[in-house]
Amino acid sequence: MKLSNFSDGWRRVVSHGALNGIPTPVFSSALSFYDGIKCQHLPANLIQAQRDYFGAHQFEKIDNPGTFVHVDWTGHGGSTASTTYQV
Repeated sequence: MKLSNFSDGWRRVVSHGALNGIPTPVFSSALSFYDGIKCQHLPANLIQAQRDYFGAHQFEKIDNPGTFVHVDWTGHGGSTASTTYQV
C-alpha cells in the first residue's frame, strides 16, 4: 500500500482535530513532513529572507539559478555582505 492512498483521510483527521481543539501533534507533524518531502520547491522563502535581513546571507533567485543577491531591506545601505568561505 502507498501512503498517498491514505492522504485524504489523514488530512481529515488533522483538520477535524484542529477544528475541534483536539491536539494531534504526531499526525499533523507527520503530515507536514510528508508534504515537505514530496515538494520540489519548499516555501523556505521567508526563512531565506530573514537570514538575508539579519545576517546578509544572500539568497538564490529561483528565476535566475546561480545568481545570489542581497537586498537592502532597511534602505540604509551599508557594506554588510556574506560570501563563500575558503576552507
